[in-house]
Amino acid sequence: MVKRPLGPTALALLVALAFWPGRMKAADATCADCHEQAKTFSANPHGRAKCDVPGDAACVSCHGDGKKHMEEGGDKQYIRGLHGRAGANVCLTCHDVTTEHESFRDGAHGATETVNCLSCHSIHSPAPRAAHLLKKTQPDLCASCHQGQAASLRDKPYKHHVGRGGFECSSCHDPHGRKGEGMLKLGRGGDGPCVTCHTEKRGPFVFEHVGPTVGGCLSCHTPHGSPNPRQLIRSNVNQLCLECHSQLGGSFLGSRPPATHNQNLARWRNCTTCHTAVHGSNQSQQLLK
Repeated sequence: MVKRPLGPTALALLVALAFWPGRMKAADATCADCHEQAKTFSANPHGRAKCDVPGDAACVSCHGDGKKHMEEGGDKQYIRGLHGRAGANVCLTCHDVTTEHESFRDGAHGATETVNCLSCHSIHSPAPRAAHLLKKTQPDLCASCHQGQAASLRDKPYKHHVGRGGFECSSCHDPHGRKGEGMLKLGRGGDGPCVTCHTEKRGPFVFEHVGPTVGGCLSCHTPHGSPNPRQLIRSNVNQLCLECHSQLGGSFLGSRPPATHNQNLARWRNCTTCHTAVHGSNQSQQLLK
């Protein structure tokens, strides 16, 4: 009887059976025998960081010893996952940053069972060309929770064009920022993120209009999107101004309009026709120039 050589299909089947996790000895098995991610992990930022930890040792550094996991045919209860607060604590063994304004551990997106590292990051399957191993591009990722802000950025006629020219949500917000600060990035002088781009509004001015002590950018502007030009919170300029300038008396900066400024007449309703230096002036107390 002539023995025929095995065909490619049969040969592949025999190889697969020979290396089936349930039949393998843990000493001979590797993570890459079952997990495609292990084959390409050396190209992952975490893999490059672990370049001095060869092979499965890099996997073990996060997932724990996989010997029992292999012996039991890949039973997940014998391997450490990275989901939830417990999984986040594994990430924090390396990525534990805590500063005055930022904390990976207990920031606004701190490690909880609901929101944790894997809510935003994917260690093995990040979005193509997404920085920091994000699961999606920033606008789409942030929109999965912050739907109201995302709708404004998408639908309002006057808005910040997120996703263009390198401008992203993280240009203004620190996703690991502490609670109670709106996760806004602060400049070296304690300024908010607005003046990072709108530098001509930074000051300081001899005659301030708004600033650290009196209001701020969000007193007049809607940051994510508005139906009004310049992303103002009111459609008419005089309505916006009178929210503050109808309550203060005297002849100083911040007082009420004089009696000659009859708000029933259209000529007096566009305050910025005369008060052009609305962000502050070095020459005019009345912000005329």
